[in-house]
Amino acid sequence: MELKIIQSKIHIIKDRKVILDKDLATLYGVETRVLKQAVRRNIERFPDDFMFQISKEEFANWRSQNVMSNADKMGLRHLPFAFTEQGVAMLSSVLKSTKAIEVNISIIRAFVMLRQHLTDYKDLKEQITQLEKEMNIKFKDINQALNYLLKKDKSVVEQENRQRIG
Repeated sequence: MELKIIQSKIHIIKDRKVILDKDLATLYGVETRVLKQAVRRNIERFPDDFMFQISKEEFANWRSQNVMSNADKMGLRHLPFAFTEQGVAMLSSVLKSTKAIEVNISIIRAFVMLRQHLTDYKDLKEQITQLEKEMNIKFKDINQALNYLLKKDKSVVEQENRQRIG
């Protein structure tokens, strides 16, 4: 399974990276209602930090951010479940098919890769901030030197252009 496809299914809702039930069902090759039914039968395996149901407000906000105007045509007639990385891992114990296991492995790899990219981005951002601080100091020194030279040149020109006495 291609990681880019999986990464495109990862959304941030409630400040958590999640995959919606309909996307998971598509990846697993099952109907959304079958996936939800399996989860409901094993609900004790899915605490709030593994899976949660999206509220109407969050759903509306998510739809507007993703430019989805007609939820009924997209198979989203009911409020979806959102699965965190841990919830996706738990799904492998609920959906026991070979395909489910393969898909879970790919999804976990996508989450790990996404986390690595965010870590790399954070490191890069810190390096850029440090570089800006260093360069700002150097730019101040260069600016002071240029101003000194400009003032010196201006005073030399003024000396040469002054009216001579005697």
